[in-house]
Amino acid sequence: MKAYVMIKIRSGEVQSVVGHLRSIHSVIEAHMTFGPYDAVAVVETEDLAALGRITALQIQPIPGVEQTLTCLAVDV
Repeated sequence: MKAYVMIKIRSGEVQSVVGHLRSIHSVIEAHMTFGPYDAVAVVETEDLAALGRITALQIQPIPGVEQTLTCLAVDV
């Protein structure tokens, strides 16, 4: 399962958060972005439960992360 996690980050902490995201095993990409969100992480997990754990236990607790929005990727 693949998901895109959009992340709002406190001012001045984007570089630190993106670096931390890149150290998470299931995060295959992480980038700073311009627009309503400050960063995006591409996450791959085996199922929805694992995605929930990664988001709640590893991404949201990163110092500087204020809000996340997770979008599931669907192949058509």
